[in-house]
Amino acid sequence: MTPAVRLDDVALMLGGRAVLAGVNLEIRSGEFLGVFGPNGAGKTTLMRAILGLLPASRGRIAVLGAPARRGNEGIGYMPQSRANLPAARLRGFDFVAAMVRGHRLGLPLLDRAGRREVAWALDMVGAAPLARRPLADMSGGERQRLLLAQALIGRPRLLLLDEPLQNLDPHHQMAVVAVAKTLQVELGMTVLFSAHELNPLLGTMDRVLYLGGGQAAIGTVADVVTGPVLSRLYGSPIDVVHVQGRIFVMSGGLDMEREAHRHEHDRAHAHADHA
Repeated sequence: MTPAVRLDDVALMLGGRAVLAGVNLEIRSGEFLGVFGPNGAGKTTLMRAILGLLPASRGRIAVLGAPARRGNEGIGYMPQSRANLPAARLRGFDFVAAMVRGHRLGLPLLDRAGRREVAWALDMVGAAPLARRPLADMSGGERQRLLLAQALIGRPRLLLLDEPLQNLDPHHQMAVVAVAKTLQVELGMTVLFSAHELNPLLGTMDRVLYLGGGQAAIGTVADVVTGPVLSRLYGSPIDVVHVQGRIFVMSGGLDMEREAHRHEHDRAHAHADHA
């Protein structure tokens, strides 16, 4: 079976810095892949390259059996930066409908097929009750469901979710992970799900992809999430500790994934304070 994504000796540059260097990997069609790594390791950069928004400086990226390109309708994407939501009085249905035929400004006039598509996307993520509610009346978890519904418009085969758990409480994190898993199983989609912390995705992922130091390691949790592998990617000594079914990535007594999440959370609040 043709891989959903294949990288052959790929190098990615961003701002003159090598984010990935000589990476080879295959993402299987229909699998749920968790994507992890320290800050700046290239999780978002990799997704942008898969979307065709960032060309490889070396090597080849194939997506769904063809070279990576902009505007690939086979890909659904939920970006990490979601601060600028539209008018708060906009209803959930209209927010999702804005993705039909690529409309982003103003509301498209949908025909019957377009309205069915929006209703289907809302139903797939359990957001049908949000269709008539304004965004201002929704929790962060409910808005995440609408953003996920937007990514389903066009019924893509590959779904890229960039940090969808960011700033959600544990209950809403579990709900988002469950919805993403349901989409993978029921629709046969390939899901790339990036996150700071491994534990919310344990038991859901088929494999993991860890990025760091310009390199990548892909495989099962048991194969990849080990001290030697992560020490190489982080570029510093890493201990992997298993406690009551949870996994902690430690360096010098610090939980590296929790520290990364805390720094991102602090940056987000600082940005909001200065907005």
